[in-house]
Amino acid sequence: MLLGVDTGGTFTDFVLLTQQEQGQQQLRIHKVLSTPSAPEQAILQGINELGIMNDAKQGKLTVVHGSTVATNAALEGKGVRTLFVTNRGFKDLLTIGRQTRRELYNLQPAFIKPPVPPELCYETGGRVDASGILIDPLSEDDLSSFKRAIATLKPDAVAINLLFSFLDDQYEKRLADCVPDTVFCSRSSFVLPEYKEYERGMATWLNAWLGPLVQRYLMNLKQQLSPTPVSVMQSSGGTIDADQAAQRAVNLLLSGPAGGLAAAQFMGDLTDHPQLMTFDMGGTSTDVALIDGQIQLTNEGHIAHYPVAVPMVDMHTIGAGGGSIAHIDSGDMLCVGPQSAGADPGPACYGRGGRQATVTDANLILGRLRPDAFLGGNMSLDTDAARTAMESLATTLNLSIEETAQGIIDIANEHMTRALRMISIQRGHDPKAFQLCCFGGAGGLHVCDLADALEMQQAIIPIHGGVFSALGMLVAPRQRQMTKTCEQVLTNCSGTEIETLVEQLQSEGEAQLIAGGVPKETIIVQPSLDLRYQGQSYTLNIQWSNTAKTLQSFHQQHNKRFGHQFDLPVELVNVRLSLNAYQQQVELPKLDSDARTTTTTDALLYGYSNPVPIYDRKQLRVGQWISGPALITEQVSTTWITEQWQTCCDTYGNLQLRRKPI
Repeated sequence: MLLGVDTGGTFTDFVLLTQQEQGQQQLRIHKVLSTPSAPEQAILQGINELGIMNDAKQGKLTVVHGSTVATNAALEGKGVRTLFVTNRGFKDLLTIGRQTRRELYNLQPAFIKPPVPPELCYETGGRVDASGILIDPLSEDDLSSFKRAIATLKPDAVAINLLFSFLDDQYEKRLADCVPDTVFCSRSSFVLPEYKEYERGMATWLNAWLGPLVQRYLMNLKQQLSPTPVSVMQSSGGTIDADQAAQRAVNLLLSGPAGGLAAAQFMGDLTDHPQLMTFDMGGTSTDVALIDGQIQLTNEGHIAHYPVAVPMVDMHTIGAGGGSIAHIDSGDMLCVGPQSAGADPGPACYGRGGRQATVTDANLILGRLRPDAFLGGNMSLDTDAARTAMESLATTLNLSIEETAQGIIDIANEHMTRALRMISIQRGHDPKAFQLCCFGGAGGLHVCDLADALEMQQAIIPIHGGVFSALGMLVAPRQRQMTKTCEQVLTNCSGTEIETLVEQLQSEGEAQLIAGGVPKETIIVQPSLDLRYQGQSYTLNIQWSNTAKTLQSFHQQHNKRFGHQFDLPVELVNVRLSLNAYQQQVELPKLDSDARTTTTTDALLYGYSNPVPIYDRKQLRVGQWISGPALITEQVSTTWITEQWQTCCDTYGNLQLRRKPI
């Protein structure tokens, strides 16, 4: 049995894949409320409720987990006491950063605390220059002084970031050997062996700052599930063994959302829709991304105000989810988010003590959520509590409760539309060429409005969309992302030189995967290059085949992204290698349409004079077209089909949405 687990801010989702004796696969889904203070409690609760704890204790289960421990700790600033180690003269490296301002024209910006306090910044020798030549030795006195500093400062973690360590890592290794086993140690030559000392230093510090928390959590989870093996989703969309993940906390910052993209790519391949704009709306936030055949990665991501240069899915996140709180600002304007009610107390309608109106409360008041059909009827929603929470806002705005609820939905939709425009139109992509893929527990309630705003003609709500990230844990490959800086003009670098670098990275990456139990013959490698025009500071990642084709592809991509290209030499900055191993072939069962009988109920919804039909998604027949307005309920989410749209259930149970012809 294979269990995918996605820990979200509000719910923890489970997808259980069981191999039947006849060779068929069975999928079961489940949800429980998250326990943010101790995420493993919700995981253990879900495993117990699925009735598979005994299987876990007997080693008959494999768990693939999307963890939020690193993400939450980074957002809340709750890392451990970390000593930052660098070369002499560079102790202020992380404080100075790139000397950029978050708000260019704000003359009185809010003070941002430096990531590392001055007393925890330590300087030493072992400096090499840009050619790898030693210019400041690492002496025995330096090592002795470093040991004394650790004993005096008593850090929980150490981050070692020497200049140009990606050319020669021996001095970082010698320093790391001085760190006691009880102190977590992170080397930049291990975390991110690339140029740009600030971004490399930030990644190394984040890895050390968060590492003990992630390590403690994963080892605790492994112990409670022993002998069940546990893997963890990385920010790049592939999984890693928990023991290795404990050393790579910085690679887990988008662990959960990356699972959703892995599932979206899987579903796009299954339904022959490789071009997708994904929209994942959960209880706390909304994540949007673009898949153009493959998941797009970036090494220019951020978490809070920290740059994160390790490979991660190219995703934009906003604070707009089902639990986003509505409030009146100082100008008496209605606002939604980014604050969220979370899982505790949650939206007012959850009946857990929430007093502030949220997007979920608004959908319930408008009738789009059914109080007796939430979580498949396992959780009842309190409409009176939602109306009470909405009443104070409505009174202030001099609107009815329903008008206020509609206003909250409109504002939330505008936030999400703006995010979708950012990852498509602003990057040279026409939304009409893509299909909007909507998932997350709250996404189906907004999909038609968002597609209308972007003038899109089709959308898909995948089967199990309410637990889609958990499904992604099951279909994601075991993965490593390897990189090596190699700065030179591309035409001066022979194909043989690049292939030699690729082979070195492949050997190292395969060794790591094999150490995690991956058979070598299952590993697929994909080399790529980070390229830029001479004089530029930013790069584009281009798949490597040969010099001529790669150059042509770079010019085309630059023109598409920025609207122009130059007649300038093209520089190679980094050689990258993605290693993927697909071990579990997930096969979604096809529906038996003859065994289904569709029945409906009706409900009065705000804004409609006639009753709106309500369908149970489990009862929809393959090929059956439903014209909006209509509600489609299921165990983990609800879909709202507006009057401009129609939907059809395909052979896998996905809802294929099409805009009605005019």
